[in-house]
Amino acid sequence: MADRSLVHVAFYAALIAALGLVPPVAIAFLGGVPITAQTLGVMLAGVMLGPIRGALAVLLFLFLVALGLPFLSGGRGGLGVFMGPSVGFLIGWPVGALVAGLIMQSTRELNILVSSAIAAAVGGILVVYAFGIPGVAIMAGLSLPKAALGSAIYIPGDLVKVALTALIVQTVARGLPGAVLSRS
Repeated sequence: MADRSLVHVAFYAALIAALGLVPPVAIAFLGGVPITAQTLGVMLAGVMLGPIRGALAVLLFLFLVALGLPFLSGGRGGLGVFMGPSVGFLIGWPVGALVAGLIMQSTRELNILVSSAIAAAVGGILVVYAFGIPGVAIMAGLSLPKAALGSAIYIPGDLVKVALTALIVQTVARGLPGAVLSRS
């Protein structure tokens, strides 16, 4: 991996950490799984960097969290966060970034606003929830339907993050097209 790619990976890992400074909103009935701004960073990593670099950025972020750095929203960090009800979502983050990047690459013929919205929605919501809902069900002792119904509270905020991702990517592409690495 070229030096420039390492810088991109590190930058997006730092962006996800910085988005953790936005205070979380805990949802008590889902075992305290919080609503955070960090999924915006996951969506942006996949959509902007492409599948491999995007997934690596999220994996780097999660590695730093596992080492104990308090980079998750609310200042959480350490191996303990991987034993709580958020674990499925955390595991889904790098997979979501990977899928978002793959979708960006495969939708080059579409308008960048449209393709980035589709990529962010599928990777950042559908894929992440495919891991997150079973994780909540297992770790919070809920049935899968209850965990799915409870997770629906996150969808409006995640749709706002999809829209923000699409607008950010379109804006960056207009000013600096080479920065959208998933399209190069």
